[in-house]
Amino acid sequence: MGKNLKLKAARVLKGMTQNDLAQAVNVTRQTIVAVESGNYNPTISLCVDICKVLDVTLNDLFWEEE
Repeated sequence: MGKNLKLKAARVLKGMTQNDLAQAVNVTRQTIVAVESGNYNPTISLCVDICKVLDVTLNDLFWEEE
């Protein structure tokens, strides 16, 4: 699993810092850093929470293109 640049791009488009997103979904900033860097595989519930906050779909952020 590589870096999640889609997550970072969606977060930046919303004008949110990693800390802002972390607080919005009730995790630590380190968790968001790890998800964006591809070092952490988030739970489906965390993925859904992130998508709700960023107003995107699971496919938008987490679907791996072949």
